[in-house]
Amino acid sequence: MPDRGSERGAALTRLRRKPEAWLLVVILLVGGLFSALAPGFLTLPNVIDLLETYSVQAIMAMGLFVVLVSGGIDISFAATASVAQYSAAMLATRLGLPAPLVIAAGLLIGTLLGCVNAALIHYVRITSIIATIATMSVSFSALMYFSGGRSIYDLPDWWIDRVTFYEVELASGDLVRVTLPIVAMAVVALATWAMMTRTSVGRQLYAMGGNGEAARRIGIGIGKLHFVAYGYLGFMAALGGLVQAHRVGESVPNAMVNTELGVLSAAVLGGASLTGGIGTVPGVLLGIVLLAVLQNGLNLLGVSSYFFQIVIGLTILVSTSITVLSSRRGRRHRILGAEAAHA
Repeated sequence: MPDRGSERGAALTRLRRKPEAWLLVVILLVGGLFSALAPGFLTLPNVIDLLETYSVQAIMAMGLFVVLVSGGIDISFAATASVAQYSAAMLATRLGLPAPLVIAAGLLIGTLLGCVNAALIHYVRITSIIATIATMSVSFSALMYFSGGRSIYDLPDWWIDRVTFYEVELASGDLVRVTLPIVAMAVVALATWAMMTRTSVGRQLYAMGGNGEAARRIGIGIGKLHFVAYGYLGFMAALGGLVQAHRVGESVPNAMVNTELGVLSAAVLGGASLTGGIGTVPGVLLGIVLLAVLQNGLNLLGVSSYFFQIVIGLTILVSTSITVLSSRRGRRHRILGAEAAHA
């Protein structure tokens, strides 16, 4: 009969190896610190406000997570979101198209831009980061050139009217609302989790990210998966852009620029490896939560926003270093094992 103590110890060991467990501990510690230093931090209205504020980044992070798992990287998604959002806004305000057509067109534009990245990476054999830097530059520059940098303020009511699914008034008189961006974030996270853990496409994406050559040898369609991953990110970027315009009530051509590093750092904080094959949806969500807690807490304490950018840069640097060192250690162990087997 197995010893319960040993089983409990093994369970704790497995838990310690999960990035999600460490992230949750860090979030609780940081949240406790900020709640002690800033009394308004740990309140329900502030928490709900944080969820809505970071809902757009969370939606795009779900798409980026899929690309990272597949072994690629894409930093053009913010430009894709801007192009899809502005194009949809033009269709709605200048042509007066109805909501279903405008939304479908915006999502289609984002998906197509994602598929352009996939085609460049798979058929032209351009490294993913180089391809997406190029498409980011082309997409954003073309948007600014043709739009003249002009914002669109006269979005139709169906787009900018607040959609509230739940509302309650607290004893303090504050209103707490669960709005469309929060619900959209939850639906996207659930859909991404289901795709990556409950479908053959998700398992193939993990296999391709873990070892692309081995995946190809067992008959997995690498080209198809590239289009799935980058097309999915393009779709999510477009959705994030549409939700962003709904939140702020306008379409600004450069509003989504410089969100790339924040979304990327959330993904790698959540355990998504920059070399592919590793990561979970809960981990990415916890990464978003940690960044939200850090930025909001620092703002309440009056710390400069530039310090938060330092945190993001260090996060990416440390996460990348750990990934590289881990892969070297694993490769060294495999070589030593092979030498021992031949001895």
